[in-house]
Amino acid sequence: MEKEERKEVYDTPVTDENGSPISIVWKPDLYKLQQESPKPQPVFAPSAVSGCPFFYGLEYHGAMNHKEANSLLKDDGNYLIRLSTSSDDKMYTLSLRIFGKVHHYKLFYDGQHYVSQKRFNTINDLVADGLVTLYMESKAGKYIYLMHSLISYEKSPYMTLNKLKRKTIKKLKPRQLNSEEVVDYDKPHNFKTHNFKGLNWCELCSNFLWGFTQQGVKCEDCGFSAHFKCSEKLPPDCYPDLKLFRDKCVEEIERRGMSVEGIYRVSGFQEEMDSLRLALDKDGKGTIMDDQAYENIHVVASILKMYLRLLPIPLITYDVHPLVIKALETQMSWERLAEVRAALKKLPPAHYNTLSYLMAHLYRVTLRLDENKMTAQNLSTVFAPTLMPMPDLIDFKGTIPDMNRDISALHMIIENQNVIFN
Repeated sequence: MEKEERKEVYDTPVTDENGSPISIVWKPDLYKLQQESPKPQPVFAPSAVSGCPFFYGLEYHGAMNHKEANSLLKDDGNYLIRLSTSSDDKMYTLSLRIFGKVHHYKLFYDGQHYVSQKRFNTINDLVADGLVTLYMESKAGKYIYLMHSLISYEKSPYMTLNKLKRKTIKKLKPRQLNSEEVVDYDKPHNFKTHNFKGLNWCELCSNFLWGFTQQGVKCEDCGFSAHFKCSEKLPPDCYPDLKLFRDKCVEEIERRGMSVEGIYRVSGFQEEMDSLRLALDKDGKGTIMDDQAYENIHVVASILKMYLRLLPIPLITYDVHPLVIKALETQMSWERLAEVRAALKKLPPAHYNTLSYLMAHLYRVTLRLDENKMTAQNLSTVFAPTLMPMPDLIDFKGTIPDMNRDISALHMIIENQNVIFN
């Protein structure tokens, strides 16, 4: 009976491809199992044992064979540490009980506790993580195997959340697109084992990252989180941290591009853009992009626009975008500004800070209008399709918003960035 009930849990349907793009895509099943797993309960020795290592406490019972340990561990989650008597070598052993059976593990310490690869600051943390792992393997072993075997990149949460942006680009009129909009990007992820805090889900299979430490991997360049095995199935589609590229590009443009006619409107040469993109991916903060390396400043400006387009979710997010557009209907100018400011405050902090930084930069570009010929209107026309893509949803009036309103909104934000972002 228990297996049948469990099967129902695992058969939770994946978000349908035709469903709402903001539907819940994260699967809670493994999180629920972690919550059900036994909690660590140390079985203490009656008193401190002579010769107890400094890194153990009352859970250390000294020399003890496995039969004696078994008799002390009566409930699931019970554990103790003992000095094994079954070997001539001095060996510390962790004994713990789960599913009515006692398991024994050779225990090590090198500043942290471990039984295999994972390291823990305390024995209790080690046991808690071990109990979760054993519980998962027993209750959901088949599900986890299928989870790793049947994952689909095309149906992953990452791709689901990007679906609107891809559809938006396809729906833009041909006159609003140019060859620069089509980006061929190919960069492997830079995954490292990561200790996730709080509750986290795999962005590929959408299942919970269980455990309490080293639950999975995280890309150091773009932040993509995944199970170890799931990470092996990702294509080379890493979109690196925007802040690094944003700062490098803006600093270089403000150093030598503010007086250049058509800055941001004129595209750089594709070959030079590819070269700079690869250099940024490889060298990061150490990338040299001065006039000796890239004489054409339009190359740097084009790279900045490219990275903005590559964001999984645009700077002005899909939920905030209609609020900004709606603010344009307000008659009084000061009320419009107040509503736009309130709407942008709803952005995630990283989006808000980047948008504020970018708008201040674009405003400074307009101050050199006599030289660069780039008005706030011109800059808004260039950046609106990237920063404010049209949602693939019917807006609040029942009509699809056009780019003219996006351009008008961005124009207002650039000209009033000091008021809007305070």
